[in-house]
This record gives sequence, C-alpha cells and structure tokens, in this order.
Amino acid sequence: MLNFTLRSFAIIVTSLAAAGTLAQSYPSQPVRIVIGFPPGGTTDVIGRLVAQGLAESLGKSFIVDNRGGASGTIGTAIVAKAEPTGYTLTVVSSTHGTAPALYSSLPYQEKDLAPAGLIATTPYVFVVHPTIPANTFQELLALLRQSPGKYSFASSSPGTAQHLGGELVKRMASVDMVHVPYKGTGVLLPDLLSGRVPMMFENVAIMTPHIRKGSLRPLAVSSAKRTPLLPDVPTVAESGLGGFEVLGWFALLAPAGTPPPVIKMLNAEVNKLIVKPSVVERFAALGAEPLGGTPERTAAFIRNEQEKWGKVIRDSGIKAD
Repeated sequence: MLNFTLRSFAIIVTSLAAAGTLAQSYPSQPVRIVIGFPPGGTTDVIGRLVAQGLAESLGKSFIVDNRGGASGTIGTAIVAKAEPTGYTLTVVSSTHGTAPALYSSLPYQEKDLAPAGLIATTPYVFVVHPTIPANTFQELLALLRQSPGKYSFASSSPGTAQHLGGELVKRMASVDMVHVPYKGTGVLLPDLLSGRVPMMFENVAIMTPHIRKGSLRPLAVSSAKRTPLLPDVPTVAESGLGGFEVLGWFALLAPAGTPPPVIKMLNAEVNKLIVKPSVVERFAALGAEPLGGTPERTAAFIRNEQEKWGKVIRDSGIKAD
C-alpha cells in the first residue's frame, strides 16, 4: 500500500511538473482553432479575429479549421476528443447553449470541454416585410392576436436563435405564428425579401443593409439594450415583453484536462484582445459587443444558457433529429 501511495504521489508530481513546463513554453507550435460552421458566417469571422489576435500576441500561428455541420456540434466533438494540450481549441456560438436539448444525443458531453473565455455577443433584430401592416412591435403583436396562425416567421434552421426567439415571443405574448425553417440564411433571404415568409429574427449586421434600403422594416432588437447599428429601434423588452433577451454569443473552449495555466493564459489573452480598439471596431461592424470574464464566468454563462433554452425547447417540443 505504501509503495502504491508513493507511486501515485510521484505520478501526480510528475504530471504537475509537466503541466507547468507546458504552460511556460506554450505555445511552442501552431494551434488549431476548430470552427463548427462554414467560412463566412459570424462565428467564422469572430473565430478568425480571435485566431489572428492570439497569433499576434503569442507569436505562433493559430490556424482556423472549419468543420461545419449539425449546428456546430461536429466541430465541438473534434475538440472534446482532442489531446488536452491547448493545441486544439474551438470557438463555439450560441448554438452550444441549445444543442443539449435540441439533439437526442451529442458526440460529446459538456464535461469533456474546458471553458477558456467569453468573446462577444451579437443581438438579433425582428424584421417584417413592408407589406405587413405593423410599424411597431406592439402593433405586430396586436395583429398576431387578431389572426392566430395566419402569419409565418422564418429561421435558418430549427433550434437556432432565430427560431427560439420566435418561440419565446409566442410564449411570452401568447400569440400564434407558424415557424418555417430553412437550411441557412442565404436560402431564406429571397423568400423574406419577397414577403413569402414575411418576418423573422436575424443577426443585426446581416439585416442592416436591407433595412437601410427599405426592403425590410425593423420592429425591435432582441438584446436587453439597443444596438448602435440601429439606435432608433427599441428592444423587444421595451416594446412590451419585459425581460425578453435573445443573444448570439461566442466563447473559446479547450478540451477538458487542458492544464489550468494554459487556460489562464488563453483567458487573459482573450480578455486583452476583445478590448483592443481595432477589434472593438470590427465587432461594431458586426453589431457585436465584447464580453470577457474568467473561465468560471464562461462556464456559468454557458450553463445558464443551456438551462434557459433547454426549457423553451422541451416545452415547445422542438427536435433537430
């Protein structure tokens, strides 16, 4: 028993020493950041900003690897199963908060991941086609109450923030509108702009050009406060649904077991990066705002999102598979 105890103690000491050495030399080789979505989307843009910033501050390449599919869960699973050395990371989006309730099974568990930092949030804006006879969100709710089930709203796929935002409006306002899911924002835009599906929540940066052209009318934004991109558009909460908040968000995760000093370093670098003026300016163009905070805050934030949307998804009977 004594020999076993001494061996166990020696293993622990050796492991701690190795972790300390790794942290001191990290990164000594290129780091891969897996993005669970195709190039060009908001998650990809945010991920590339983080990769570029970390490469500049830490002096090694941070290479983006796009592995799209299943609302980002395929990419997340790659990282969850990677060696916990800090050389395989992922930037996840708010779909990470909905996936556990949306899918009957996932190729990873939350305990397989180590939160490293919160990056940013992005609001959504509820837009309607100009043919909809409503100039305010309150007028829209009155219209929906007068004609339950008559009007439809679009989303880029089931379980996304666009979809769940609509479901939350239905629950909080006691209105009925029909969900029409698509396979991506690019696919749904022609129908939205033509009025075939006349309303939806969508990323504010994506919708702003169409709003400025007069092709779509903004009624409310989904964040708790107004967005600088559309300062005259009230929030949903201001418009009668107090407490309403739906945000896109992005976080940096590593495999569970990544040495704490490496997590601490990544967290510090992310917190410094997201307040740099050049990054804040890029965020502003996306309608995004820096988040930041400790790894513990990141874990609590993700847990709260999963609990909040898990209830909405289960109560609404939404499934992605």
